[in-house]
Amino acid sequence: MRGLLALLTAILICAGAAAHEVRPAYLELTETQPDEYEVVWKQPVLDGRRLKLDPVFPDGCERQNERLSRPGSTLVTRWTMACDLGAGTLAVDGLDRTLTDVFLRIDRMEAEDFSALLRPGASSIDLGGPQGAATLSYFRIGVEHIIFGYDHLLFVLGLVLLVRPRQLLATVTAFTVAHSITLAASALGGVSLPGPPVEITIAMSIALLGAEAIYRMRGRETLAQTMPWLIAFGFGLVHGFGFAGALSEIGLPPGAEVMALLLFNLGVEAGQVAFVLVLLALAWIGRHLYRPGGPAVRTAAAYAIGITGSYWAIERIAATFIF
Repeated sequence: MRGLLALLTAILICAGAAAHEVRPAYLELTETQPDEYEVVWKQPVLDGRRLKLDPVFPDGCERQNERLSRPGSTLVTRWTMACDLGAGTLAVDGLDRTLTDVFLRIDRMEAEDFSALLRPGASSIDLGGPQGAATLSYFRIGVEHIIFGYDHLLFVLGLVLLVRPRQLLATVTAFTVAHSITLAASALGGVSLPGPPVEITIAMSIALLGAEAIYRMRGRETLAQTMPWLIAFGFGLVHGFGFAGALSEIGLPPGAEVMALLLFNLGVEAGQVAFVLVLLALAWIGRHLYRPGGPAVRTAAAYAIGITGSYWAIERIAATFIF
């Protein structure tokens, strides 16, 4: 188990050096007059760079009064447009070269509203054709958010390294309940925290788990070891605000807020459960195929988690208060 866990730790650290999940982009068109639209185009900004995505509308559509703003880690472009969106093809140029999705919503004055999810493998859609169940897309967004949210995964991996097998179920359940509470409170109740402090605290929680795992190997008893569910619950509340960041980019569909939130949360949980099952499978393989060197490799994995969490914390503090 230890060697395989260390390998997985290294993969997560290398893949998520900047610890950004794959955030979806959001394109909203609101009809204010017949065939006249107010357009809002939100793109995620990763490591200071925006994704090279550009909506392509049917022939005859022209942008006017284009305005740019950048609240937090999102680039927002607004413009007005005279356009017939009852037919034709809408596409997002450059989407096939990314890992992100684009959530599309068209609010029409008289005709039925239109919602769809554009993906790298399906970057265009027929506006006159049938639309899929866009609300179901929130499940996929939730899965992708946790699978590509390397800091969240590294926290779960730290829990697995820290807790004893009999404590694992209660600990992961506490983490799940906690982040579900704050996710719902943020999405439905308007409760929010500024993004930078949340991201800094998440990074510090990873560093703490790395340190606690090392203390356990040295035989030191701490609160995180005797009551790991309490630590998981406390930091889970903060991670929930991190999960809510993805929803803040695209919002929830009017009239289906609760269902969309439920599907998003189920997607997050499905991704988390899948990750834990992979860890347990690796543990079983490791016990049967690789016994020597276990303690040393486990220690190396704990140090790697602690160092990575510390690096992310320093990086985020510097980005927030210095640069």
